[in-house]
Amino acid sequence: MEHNFIFTQERNMLMTPDFPAQRPPVIWSDPADTPEELTYRLKKNPTLYDRYQRLNRKWKGHLSDFLIGKKSLPLTYDPFFKFIFNPDYHQERLSNFVSSILGMQITVVEVLSMEDTLMDGESYLIMDLVARTDDGSIVNVEIQKQGYDFPGQRMSCYASDLLLRQYIKAKKMPDHSAHDFSYRDIKPVYVIVIFEHTISELRLESHDYIHHGKTTFDTGLDLHMPERFCIIALDVFREIPYSEIKKCSQSAWLLLLSTEKLEDAERLIQDYPWMSPIFQEIAALRRRPEEVFDMWSEALLQMDENTLKYQVERMQAENEKLKLKAEKSDAENEKLREQSKADKSRIAELERLLQEAQNK
Repeated sequence: MEHNFIFTQERNMLMTPDFPAQRPPVIWSDPADTPEELTYRLKKNPTLYDRYQRLNRKWKGHLSDFLIGKKSLPLTYDPFFKFIFNPDYHQERLSNFVSSILGMQITVVEVLSMEDTLMDGESYLIMDLVARTDDGSIVNVEIQKQGYDFPGQRMSCYASDLLLRQYIKAKKMPDHSAHDFSYRDIKPVYVIVIFEHTISELRLESHDYIHHGKTTFDTGLDLHMPERFCIIALDVFREIPYSEIKKCSQSAWLLLLSTEKLEDAERLIQDYPWMSPIFQEIAALRRRPEEVFDMWSEALLQMDENTLKYQVERMQAENEKLKLKAEKSDAENEKLREQSKADKSRIAELERLLQEAQNK
């Protein structure tokens, strides 16, 4: 039987004449302008209103401010970042963003799986956004709310995973035999990590907010090592007064990630008119509350998982400290017990000598 497949633009819902969509997405003809109007509209859809009521006061306020047009989206949250830089729809936008960060022309041609099995076959790396460029290089972009979640060791693991992807792909190419493979064909891999809140190790007296790194040798040996790293301290960038920020595409993209207030967005569009379509896309979401709720729920879920993970790590570290303290205490107690035992023996000896002296 022949089917006519239709993808709806709003929700990418697949429909056929035999299997129609169960329910159309909630789309408003125009966005709400006041909190009262927003509440009225949400109450007309019990499911959405229930999801809204389940939010805590802080996040309910953030969501309300966006839907009534007081603020933009917090783009440092993974779902919103991917909405803006989704390589399936915005390859050129993602290419321009990465190019400005790396300081070289990069063209994204393919989005790769964000979940990958490590060499043990069981562990997984789940990355935020992974793409292949036109020269075969692989770029991984990570947004991190807290610096403690992404130490240098984790960056190295991500780079190693990207290299392994290249290696496996090259070895499995049908038009190449195993003997055709050369390690010299391995292209660079780039791990870009954007921290919203940086740890002290990433704060320098020079107030630099972007750091590029690669493996080098102390002798100056020029050997091609494919791992490339870029760390961006977004909070350090935000501390720079707007008037002192160098006007360039890199600054524009970082300002975009830092902007939530409408007046800041208007200033950004005035200085960088090519940003206007991005903010238009963000504004269009105000008419699609269900989609916004889905992204918001995903962001909060990830934040809760990260917070829980951090709490577990802190508890494990605290438990390790207590364990060491207990071991130290046990050693000290054992030493005291030995000392007490020796003292008792000494006292008994002295009492014996005293008794002998009294009997003379």
